[in-house]
Amino acid sequence: MWKGSRAEEIHLRNYLRVVQKHLPLLTSAFVVVVVTVGVATYLQRPVYRATTKVLIEREGGGRVVNFQEAPLTGEAAVESFQTQLQVIRSRPVIRQLIDSLTLLTRKPELARASDPVSSFLRRVSVEPVRGTRLVDIHVEDDDPKVAAELTNTLAHAYVNQNLNLKLQAARDALAWLTTQVNDLKEKVNTSEQSLQQYREESGLGSMEEKQGLTIKKLVDFNAAYIEAKARRLEMETKLAELKRAAQKPEELESSPMVINHPLIQNLKAQIVTLEVQRSKLLNTYKEKHPEVVKTQSQIEEMRRRIREEVDRLVRSQDGEYNVLKAREAAMLAAVNQYRDETQSLSKKEIRHGILKREADSNQQLYDVLLKRLKETSLSQGLDNNNIRIVEPAMVPTSPVRPRKMLNMALAVVIGLAVGFSLVFFVEYMDNTVRTPEQAERTLGVPVLAVIPAFPPRRKA
Repeated sequence: MWKGSRAEEIHLRNYLRVVQKHLPLLTSAFVVVVVTVGVATYLQRPVYRATTKVLIEREGGGRVVNFQEAPLTGEAAVESFQTQLQVIRSRPVIRQLIDSLTLLTRKPELARASDPVSSFLRRVSVEPVRGTRLVDIHVEDDDPKVAAELTNTLAHAYVNQNLNLKLQAARDALAWLTTQVNDLKEKVNTSEQSLQQYREESGLGSMEEKQGLTIKKLVDFNAAYIEAKARRLEMETKLAELKRAAQKPEELESSPMVINHPLIQNLKAQIVTLEVQRSKLLNTYKEKHPEVVKTQSQIEEMRRRIREEVDRLVRSQDGEYNVLKAREAAMLAAVNQYRDETQSLSKKEIRHGILKREADSNQQLYDVLLKRLKETSLSQGLDNNNIRIVEPAMVPTSPVRPRKMLNMALAVVIGLAVGFSLVFFVEYMDNTVRTPEQAERTLGVPVLAVIPAFPPRRKA
C-alpha cells in the first residue's frame, strides 16, 4: 500500500517536473492563444440581432370556391403553420424587402454577391414560440438601427405577401366562378327550354290532371269490361243450354229460358188443355174421328208454334250474345287503349322527371355559384389576412456576436490545453537518458555505478 502511494507520488512529481522543465513553452503557447483570440474578438465587427414577433392565426380549411368553411385542425394545422414559416424565408418576400429598402445600394456586399437573396437569407432566422402561434423573425446586421429596420420591413413584406396571395387566389377564383356561372346560366336556359319543348310536344301541360283522368277511365272501362265479360259468359251458358234443349225436346221443359218465357208457357198450357180434351174425346171416339183429329191437329200446331218460338228465342239470344261479345271486345279494346295510354304517360312522366330534375339541379348549382361569386367579389375588398405583427422590432442595445467574455473564457481553456499538449508532446519526443533503468534498456548492459552531476563551483 505504501509502495503504491510512493510510486504515485513519484509519478505526479514527474509530471510536475515536466511542466516546470517546459514552463516557458507552456506560457508562450497560452499567451499566443489568448492574445490571438482576444485580438480577433475585439477586432471583429459587432453584429446586432433585431426581433419582430408575428402572430399566425388559424385560417379556414376551405378556400374561395369551397362550399363549407372549417378551421384547420390536427396535422393539417401543423402543416399550414410550417408552410407559413417557410414563406417568411421565401425568395419573393426577401426580394420585396431588398427592393423596398434599396439594399443593393445601401449594402455593397449584397450587390457584389452572385445571388443577393441567398446572401441576405444568411442573416434571417425564424423561430416559432413553443406552445403558441407566435413566430420570432430575427435579422442580423452590424448596425442596430438597420437591423431593426430590416426586421420590421421583412415582417411587413411577409404580411403583404400573404395578403397578396389571398387576393390573387380570390381573383383567380372570381374568374373561375364567373366562367362557371356563365356556363351554368347557358345550361339552365337550355335545360328549361328542353323541358318546356318536351311538355309542348308530349302534351303534358297538366300532367297530373291528365294522368289522373286516364287512370280513372282505365278503372271504369276495366270494370265495364269485367261486367260485359261476365254477362257474355252467362249468356253463352244459357244459349248453349237452349240450343241443346232445342235438339232434345225432353230437355226443353227443364230449360230455364223456356220456363221463364211466358208465350212458350202459354202454348204449353194450351197443349195440356188440348191433350186433356183429346183424352176425353178418345174415351168416346176413335182416333180418326174428326173431333179427335182436329184436337190432335191443334196440339201439333201448338207444338210447332213452340218450336218456332224456341227457334226465335235462340236467334234472339244468339243476337244478344253477339252484342254482349261485341261489347266485351269494345271494353277490352278500351282497357288496352287506356292501359297503353297510361304506360305512355308514365314513360313521358319519367322523361319529364329527368328533364325537370336536370333543370332543377342546374338551377340550384347556378344559384349556389352565383351566391359564391357575390361573396367572393365582396371578399376582395375585405382584409382577411390571418397574419398580424404583434410586437415590432426595437433597436437592439447589445450585439449577439462576438460574445467577448465567452470567447476569452474559451481562449483561456484552449490556451492551457494547447500549452499542456505541446509540453507533453515535446517531452515524449525527447529521447535523453535520465535514469539507470533507461540506460540498461537502451544499451542492453547492466549499470555498474551512477555518478551524480554537480553544478560547477564558482571561482572565488
